[in-house]
Amino acid sequence: MGKNKKKKKQDPLDSTMSLGDHLEELRARLILALMGLALGAIICLIFGPRILAFIQKPYYDCQPDNKLIVIGVADSFVAYMKISLISGLILTSPWVFYHLWMFVAAGLYPNERRYVQIAVPFSVILFVTGALFFLFLVAPLSLKFFLKFGEWIDVETSWTLQGYVSFITLLMLVFGLGFQTPIAIFILNRTGLVSISALRSSRKYVLLGVFVVAAVATPPDVISQITLAIPLYALFEMGILMSWFAERRKKAKESQD
Repeated sequence: MGKNKKKKKQDPLDSTMSLGDHLEELRARLILALMGLALGAIICLIFGPRILAFIQKPYYDCQPDNKLIVIGVADSFVAYMKISLISGLILTSPWVFYHLWMFVAAGLYPNERRYVQIAVPFSVILFVTGALFFLFLVAPLSLKFFLKFGEWIDVETSWTLQGYVSFITLLMLVFGLGFQTPIAIFILNRTGLVSISALRSSRKYVLLGVFVVAAVATPPDVISQITLAIPLYALFEMGILMSWFAERRKKAKESQD
């Protein structure tokens, strides 16, 4: 009878990269991600007027009779380029996030890399969802708040195109990145860096932290801060839930083996 073969333990030295290799991997991934982003930005330059009209929708829903104004000589050009760049990032987010996550995966053990590969499509979906969540739900509320505040202090509101575009695009990025929270928590847990019990015990600190982050990352209005803080905390809980399900599934599989 043949002896049972024991599984060979993985040597950490065979599964991690040297610092030089890791930096080279980072350089290569960044170049590929930026090339994709540049292509997406060029495509969005062509469709810029339609994208601009799409982004202006929350404004014209609040101010149907007032157009955005341009004061500086190059303001319209700068706003157009900014819209094209952010739109290009959203368009090419599958490509960009793939290379960013693959860079993270390069520093992990082979058995951990599959979790990163699973994270890529969900990361893209959450990024786009976060950006659109702000544009369609949060932006109208914030704009109405600022308009009402202007009326309350008896000032005439005339917003510039560049100021409006900067406000919208910056917060679309903030919400898109903020919606990455459950994926980040899932990866941290599955790679053994943070346990589920530690995540659960840190809830009160996270609740405080998300309001601090929301206050720093958004304009000084309560609407934007609350509408970012609440989803961030909900996404934190989602990350814990995802990690719990993964842990339960792993234990069930081990018990069957």
